[in-house]
Amino acid sequence: MNEYNHLKIEPKWRKIWEKKGINKTKDTTKDSKFYVLDMFPYPSGDGLHVGHPRGYISTDVYSRYMRMQGFNVLHPMGFDAFGLPAENYAIKNKISPDFAMKKNAKRYKEQMNMIGLNYDWSREINTTDPNYYKWTQWTFLQMFKNGLAYESFEPINWCPSCKTGLANEDLEDGKCERCGTQVEKKPMRQWVLRITKYADRLLNDLKDLNWSENVKESQRNWIGRSEGVEIEFQILNSKSKIKVFTTRADTLFGVTYVVLAPENKLVQELKSQIKNWGEVIKYISEAKVKTEIERTAINKDKTGVELKGILITNPANGEKVPVWISDYVLADYGTGAVMAVPAHDERDYAFAKKYSLPIKEVISGGNIAESAYVGNGKLINSDKFNGLESEKARIEITKVFGQEKISYKLKDWVFSRQRYWGEPIPLIHCEKCGVVPVPEKDLPVKLPDVKFYEPTGTGESPLAAIIKWVNVKCPKCGGKGKRETNTMPQWAGSSWYYLRYIDPKNKKVLVDKKKEKYWSPVDLYVGGGEHNTRHLIYARFWHKFLYDIGVVNYNEPFTKLMSVGMILASDGRKMSKRWGNVVNPDEVVKNVGADTLRVYEMFMGPFDQEIAWSTDNMVGSRRFLDKVWRIGQNFFQKSPSSLNGIPNRSEDVSKENFEILLHKTIKKVTEDILNFNFNTAISAFMILVNSAEKTEITKSNYEIILKLLAPFAPHLTEEIWANLGNKKSIHMENWPKCDDSKLVSDKLIINVQINGRPRATFEMPVGCTQDEVEKVALKLPEISKWLIGKNIKKKMFIKGRILTLITD
Repeated sequence: MNEYNHLKIEPKWRKIWEKKGINKTKDTTKDSKFYVLDMFPYPSGDGLHVGHPRGYISTDVYSRYMRMQGFNVLHPMGFDAFGLPAENYAIKNKISPDFAMKKNAKRYKEQMNMIGLNYDWSREINTTDPNYYKWTQWTFLQMFKNGLAYESFEPINWCPSCKTGLANEDLEDGKCERCGTQVEKKPMRQWVLRITKYADRLLNDLKDLNWSENVKESQRNWIGRSEGVEIEFQILNSKSKIKVFTTRADTLFGVTYVVLAPENKLVQELKSQIKNWGEVIKYISEAKVKTEIERTAINKDKTGVELKGILITNPANGEKVPVWISDYVLADYGTGAVMAVPAHDERDYAFAKKYSLPIKEVISGGNIAESAYVGNGKLINSDKFNGLESEKARIEITKVFGQEKISYKLKDWVFSRQRYWGEPIPLIHCEKCGVVPVPEKDLPVKLPDVKFYEPTGTGESPLAAIIKWVNVKCPKCGGKGKRETNTMPQWAGSSWYYLRYIDPKNKKVLVDKKKEKYWSPVDLYVGGGEHNTRHLIYARFWHKFLYDIGVVNYNEPFTKLMSVGMILASDGRKMSKRWGNVVNPDEVVKNVGADTLRVYEMFMGPFDQEIAWSTDNMVGSRRFLDKVWRIGQNFFQKSPSSLNGIPNRSEDVSKENFEILLHKTIKKVTEDILNFNFNTAISAFMILVNSAEKTEITKSNYEIILKLLAPFAPHLTEEIWANLGNKKSIHMENWPKCDDSKLVSDKLIINVQINGRPRATFEMPVGCTQDEVEKVALKLPEISKWLIGKNIKKKMFIKGRILTLITD
């Protein structure tokens, strides 16, 4: 009997598929469509490890299934190749990042093909291709013309190691997510996109999306919408006022001090009036090195410095109260200032106790001698508002002293990077005309060719040192101009790439509107959970803008979203060269085959959960495929005229009950693929194949098994399918249909597992008890041999289906 030779069979079929173009998407808008999309990778020099393909295999299974269901499927792939990692690598090795990225992308593509992923590579895109980023630049110009892109000189997050500015979303605990360096607040000229204009739409439209509640909640939390009131406090002996945002206007009469963020511009403006400036500037320096989490933690010991010489007037009662700075107030949240009401806010209470500041009760219901009372109640010590309930008081006090305001945690998107390896921002600075957009006919603005380069050290992009590229004529007046030398962040190209797959070669428009209407929105989007905030918010904002200017037909880009759980190393840590725990898929494919890797990664556990890799556990997946192969060999060894069925071996499972199990498996595998329950689909396969070994199986039933398995194990099933005499690819066949009339029987198929591994299958009458099942199971030779010298520690019974035995 021939063994399944994956080293020979798998490469053979990949060449045939490529030659026949079976993975190419039909360029039509007539058939029912389904768009399956992966979050495309950044191609690092290390190539893929076995954790990366989990999501890719899932979309491959899904897209193959949908194609067998008769859909015109779009399943593309490309590379997100701009960004800091490539630039840092290029600088370190004194090479062009373009050279490195092309080499890395080629390696990724080889590995993806080796796994048998059915991407339509004719639609491949790369964010670093000028033909692609021309349209990234074009979209930026439309934002600029519509007032959504503006120049800012506000302090930004500056990474001294990467020597670039970062958006809030690029930080982890106040540190650069790329290199781990503590960021600083640094005033810097940069371009910013007015994403806050879309905040309410980004929030409200979440309700219509088929996304998990966890992902939606992470989006809501990042947007951070708060309805409240803006109140002004006049600074004594100054024309300036302090604006505060509060959701508790009912506590206004209880304000006993006001707190500014150390970075608030007012602090510098009031420098001449502050009597303890040395103490203040020292505190500001100390605050710069603390993370946002360190500064805002509830249980953190609150610190601060009074701005001596500065008093403000409470507009409600005319009281003069002091002004402090404290690092628990953030400059980029609200107005960068808070009115402190220690009697009714826990942080203010702790601060006031520490510095012996007044605590004035204005809401009845608590005991301020012991703690702050943060609930609602009737107002006291609040002049004419006494006796009002909090909710009513908030309305009335706002009418007199404040203005209704909506605040967001989401800030405008810092869109500049002081680096070379990014999309050039298509603007020109003219001494006479100011900032002028590059004419659309002159797009793309290409990066200048360089062998290698180094950071300028001035805070400017390395592009600033390439004078020949920088100096240009102003397109408006013809005078002297200079190109914008900041580049776009890596997130720019990944905010719309899914649209370019639809129409990747179009030189006239970003995407043909008829094709976009047919393919959009993306029906299924799969990727890592770490992108559920940043990328999704940016992409949704970008898409909504394109919708507003008539480029796309739909308001949202992604209908259904699935998050993939990380595959950890066998030691339980993230796979990393640093830990020496990386498993290379090349070795796995060489040793046990691509189909074994695919089946194992889908079988490991629930798709959205983290799970540790185990090379040893792959043995079970390979044995399962070998069983499928062996069943086929029985057909191949017979003459063509007798391909009806495999001779009966032991009749442990009747033909009737096998038919029932087969159609139950069709139903379950179909549902499991749709619900991303791939692990339980594989379990169902294993039970079915074990039964197939114990009964007389017809060719037609065996072919059903192959069709069901084809999305998971495309090479093996294609080989067997062809050997059975079929001319058409199995991947172009129709998906099996469940016959509901065959799902009912007076007998059940019981599966016995020992320590999680299937060991036996047999029939029992409907309604059998656990005791009756155990009596039969323990007498079976294929069970008893695994129990020799072992004690059964635990028994679990799923009625009518599975008996599980756990041994010591």
